[in-house]
Amino acid sequence: MIHSRIFAAAFLAITLALTTLAGCRTPSVAPPLTRFEFERPQMGVPFRIVLYAETAAQADTASAAAFARVSALNAALSDYEDDSEISRLSKTAGSGRTVPVAPDLWNVLAAAQKLSARSDGAFDVTVRPLVQLWRRARRQREMPSLDRFAAAREVTGYQNLELDARHHTATLKLPGMQLDLGGIAKGYAADEALKTLRAHGITRALVAVAGDMTAGDAPPGKPGWRVEVPSLDVPGAPPAQFVLLTNAALSTSGDLFQRLELGGKRYSHILDPRTGRPVTDHSLVTLIARDCTTADSLATAVSVLGPEAGLALVRRTRGVEARIHSQPEGKFYTTETAGFRRFLEAP
Repeated sequence: MIHSRIFAAAFLAITLALTTLAGCRTPSVAPPLTRFEFERPQMGVPFRIVLYAETAAQADTASAAAFARVSALNAALSDYEDDSEISRLSKTAGSGRTVPVAPDLWNVLAAAQKLSARSDGAFDVTVRPLVQLWRRARRQREMPSLDRFAAAREVTGYQNLELDARHHTATLKLPGMQLDLGGIAKGYAADEALKTLRAHGITRALVAVAGDMTAGDAPPGKPGWRVEVPSLDVPGAPPAQFVLLTNAALSTSGDLFQRLELGGKRYSHILDPRTGRPVTDHSLVTLIARDCTTADSLATAVSVLGPEAGLALVRRTRGVEARIHSQPEGKFYTTETAGFRRFLEAP
């Protein structure tokens, strides 16, 4: 899992093919809705909101509130901010302190730890020391030293993050532990942005951040939000397809651009927390869930687990469907759950 998925939008080629509203006035029931689009840099990436509203004033007010909510979440959840709540928590590692956790950070940590247990550690928010190590490896184009690798592994492991559900406290057991919410925080922020829009009377909206997006009610006169999902960049891969999202979320996870190639071997930017090493299978996971927190984190776990174990985990998760394109040993495969195709746009 990775914080560097912040660049995922560049290679996932996600496009929102939205048609302008025409002739949607319903007699004496509701005024026509107009499409509005907003984009701001948030959480290190472009954060995009597309919505339908009765007036520009309503759209502006709702979108501003949603962006303010995301900004507040970034101040709490970003490990890039020295004074964020997550950074302050990491600084207590190994001290024996039991630290009270605010509701948003608690929600994210509780969801992350639940998935860590369900995936046998394929998802793990304690991997920041390893993430930093492999980021440096990509920049320097050289493998990490064995000493640095061993040291980073010694201070990771989701079992060393202890949560008290009764008191909403967290304890980092080992000195040097650091938390990285890059595989779940953006999905949570997208969910919260959509909730904020709904609180302002906007139900027809889509929020997109990097490779994650969540959708509300469909655009007027449409069966859903039309979203392109890409394929692998290899010969023989099928063309991209479109899915239709309504009150659902989608996340993609893969190594199309963020990777390290050394000695003829391809190392993904996605780390396997169980080994401390990057995933080496060339793959692209598209995951659809009821909420973006689940979609974001589960897509990362499935990328780590691979098609067989990953889809087994998906099938044990209510309301989730997935498709995996992979190219192990140079041969292209597509694996998907039985319900994934019901989201595909009819040809």
